[in-house]
Amino acid sequence: MLLSHLRRNKPNLKRVGLNLPFIRNLCSPTSVLFKTDDSFSHQLPLPSKAYSQSKMDVWTMFNKAATEFNSVNLGQGFMSFPPHEMVKKAGVDSIVLDSCSQYSTTRGRPRLLKALANHYSDKLGFKINPDTDVMVSTGANEDGKNEAIVMEPAFDQYTPNIEMAGGKVVYIPLRVDPSLEPEKKVISSNDWKLNIKELESKINERTKLLIINTPHNPSGKVFSIKELTEIADVAKKYNLLVVSDEVYENLYFEGNKHISIATLPGMFDRTLIVGSMGKSFEVTGWRLGWLIGPKHLIDPCIKAHTRTVFVSSNPIQEACAISLENTETTHPTYFSDQRNQYLLRRNKLMKAFDNVGLPYSVPNGSYFLLVNANRVQIPSDFAIPAHIAERGKCFIMSYFFTTEIGVSCIPPSEFYCQEDSHLADDYVRFAFCKDDLILEEAAKRLEKVKKYVK
Repeated sequence: MLLSHLRRNKPNLKRVGLNLPFIRNLCSPTSVLFKTDDSFSHQLPLPSKAYSQSKMDVWTMFNKAATEFNSVNLGQGFMSFPPHEMVKKAGVDSIVLDSCSQYSTTRGRPRLLKALANHYSDKLGFKINPDTDVMVSTGANEDGKNEAIVMEPAFDQYTPNIEMAGGKVVYIPLRVDPSLEPEKKVISSNDWKLNIKELESKINERTKLLIINTPHNPSGKVFSIKELTEIADVAKKYNLLVVSDEVYENLYFEGNKHISIATLPGMFDRTLIVGSMGKSFEVTGWRLGWLIGPKHLIDPCIKAHTRTVFVSSNPIQEACAISLENTETTHPTYFSDQRNQYLLRRNKLMKAFDNVGLPYSVPNGSYFLLVNANRVQIPSDFAIPAHIAERGKCFIMSYFFTTEIGVSCIPPSEFYCQEDSHLADDYVRFAFCKDDLILEEAAKRLEKVKKYVK
């Protein structure tokens, strides 16, 4: 009855923002018996596996622990400081505009489309058309028989997004040469390497998509022009589409330079660039992103976007447009100033780990620090909850830092598939997108680690 009612009222579903693919999955054959009049004759539909999880997600788990144990939260990558005054003013000015009180177009607010086109035309070195090559926010559909290759460690939303769209994820890890002795010595995030031959070995006739993230979360790696060229050659050889997650595009340090794979010969026509207002303007709660790419890739995304989100917040789009325009006019040093501030934060956190004798991967981009905690000896009598212990070594280590040391972090095994999760055993991830007072307090608390380092 529910499904037939939904079918009869399809025109109204889009209006209220319901997702028909989700409804179809909700009404799948998967079901559970429920009791009525002492009999088990009725079945209650359950969401399909793509929309349900048996385990608590890592963010909920460690944010809860950080609150419970009053830890300094360097786990999740949200800022502890306010956004720039010009961004806040743009938000205030936008919210009072009558034109921002109703729907925008599905593609995005025209002023923002133009601002993004201008911004990326300068960055990429060729003309971006605001009417065809830009879309605000994102949506994607993937054929159930098709495969997408994801480089590990990878942001943990890639896999569920691909699987919920019906695709299959194939993983390939970035690897650190053991001869560098990362458990003893500080290494560079750029020492995390992709083996091109291994990448090619993962490709078959069902492979359609490759996801690359640079600057990289969680390693901080910034892919070089040589590495990007090798990846681009593989994409062209096997006719793959590329999703280039560049949300940290403005955060690169000390001689490293962010390069978009879309700028390489023959790549723009097969690449979608993902950008983020939250990362670029330090407003992660405003929840706005965009896609840059050719019309033949953007148009299907707009259709999917129409059936899911429908439109993005109009005043937030206006605020983003104003902020982007300001970086070209009244605040031309905004992004360079931002980089310099993050470099100071990065160095402050690295010094804290130097002081306690723990090595790390120096991040050349983004705002995360991977620390090698292999030499930390957790006391045998340390109480480890079962739901933590069952998730492996770096979960236990992250829980130890959060509850015993008083500085919350994230276990990077969450950024790997189960088969490759052992590659994260020695590491914990800290975010340095925090103000000086928080980083200084974290450094004080981290002094407690010294007695556990062997």
